[in-house]
Amino acid sequence: MTIVGLTGGIASGKSTVAKMLQEKGACLVDADRLAREAVEPGRPAWQALVDWLGESFLLPDRNIDRAKLASLVFKDRRMMEKLNKIVHPWVGSRFVEISEEIRTNDPAAVIIYDVPLLIEAGLQKIVDHVLLVYAPRETQIARLQQRDGLTREDAELRLKAQMPMEEKRRYAHTVIDNSGSREATARQVDHFWQKIT
Repeated sequence: MTIVGLTGGIASGKSTVAKMLQEKGACLVDADRLAREAVEPGRPAWQALVDWLGESFLLPDRNIDRAKLASLVFKDRRMMEKLNKIVHPWVGSRFVEISEEIRTNDPAAVIIYDVPLLIEAGLQKIVDHVLLVYAPRETQIARLQQRDGLTREDAELRLKAQMPMEEKRRYAHTVIDNSGSREATARQVDHFWQKIT
């Protein structure tokens, strides 16, 4: 079994690359999806968030108001760190469980662990290969504004909350440049898949 840590900056194109790798037969484990599960009503991380922030951060259906939470944590690094301390342990334990299930069913599997904050969280140590999806800062800002309807200022705040892309490159075994065409990205993914398998 090979575990590839897929990372990059926000709006760099990780989801596009993850989908391409899935189509080639990789097993995808999405840390963002696991983080959303972690804060579903009734789960321990959900309760910890409510204890910390209060019920004003809940929607009428008792789900966490993700937009309100984002506006808080992307403006304050300490708040982001506290959120991560609540959510990351649950995500990590679920990743181990899911990986074991995959290994049991297919010992030769390639697992793509899609983690935006892989390096920030020190998780590059638990993967066999770090795959970074790169896009220039201005491209990320434009994609964020278009995709999420953010102002430039809000897009920049989200970028500032993450390690700069150039610093992440130092940890990567492979970099896929996703600033060009989809076809150019696909060619790089093909080359990576041949190398990793």
